[in-house]
Amino acid sequence: MTIIDGKATAAQIKQEIAAEVQQMIANGMKRPHLSAVLIGHDGGSETYVRNKILACEACGFTSSLHRFEDDVTEEELLDCIHQLNNDPDVDGFIVQLPLPHHINKERIIEAIDYRKDVDGFHPINVGRMAIGLPCFLSATPRGILELLQRYHIEMSGKKCVVLGRSNIVGKPMSQLMMQKEHGDTTVTVCHSHSQDIAEECRQADILIAAIGKPGYVTADMVKPGAVVIDVGTTRVPDPSRPSGYRLSGDVDFEHVAPLCSYISPVPGGVGPMTICMLMRNTLAAAKHEYY
Repeated sequence: MTIIDGKATAAQIKQEIAAEVQQMIANGMKRPHLSAVLIGHDGGSETYVRNKILACEACGFTSSLHRFEDDVTEEELLDCIHQLNNDPDVDGFIVQLPLPHHINKERIIEAIDYRKDVDGFHPINVGRMAIGLPCFLSATPRGILELLQRYHIEMSGKKCVVLGRSNIVGKPMSQLMMQKEHGDTTVTVCHSHSQDIAEECRQADILIAAIGKPGYVTADMVKPGAVVIDVGTTRVPDPSRPSGYRLSGDVDFEHVAPLCSYISPVPGGVGPMTICMLMRNTLAAAKHEYY
């Protein structure tokens, strides 16, 4: 059993990006600039944005942050997006999710210039991804693909089961794992209304758990020798920790890990790669690689 070290892999990739940025500057180009829009004071969102700013520093990017309170109006948010769309110094930007309930998420995402949509959420990027055209890929699925490739895990022709059908992970992950240029696997997607999920999972050579239920995948659901990728990051109470909580994945790691050929832990698996791939997308935006 090999533990997939997303933290170490992400650190290596950030070094590669930093070297490329140095070369860009030496060639007279400007530093890539990633901007973030943060609404409210959600603890998870605060942490994610802080980590993204730190990643920008490690990669040699310029970063900026636009903060709003929970009572921001949709029009104020759209005005900020309009300004970022038209700022020639900003190569890419993200609007940190989730948004307050009174904000229409779809309207916000569609307002972002797809050429600066480094989260890969805009319908144009999603559509281009679906038919295999160059685009900004959603960061978490792209990070998972990168891990599978860097660990030289054979994918072509394998059976892949994706647990979850979210727009951010499940749907794009299943599309990419099916495409010949990426995973080239046979894909089954399971969700809350799927019949006999355990039996579906037991058939998987590659199992990607993104269902948002701590410890959901148990040992009896995993085929011996399978590759298991855990995308879950749920805060569960833990009085022994100073924070009062710990991060739990969707996989019962202790009992599942001994069965696997490869498994990603939580934390330290997919999470660091998600932020790292956001950096990759920003670099691509700065170089106008896709549009």
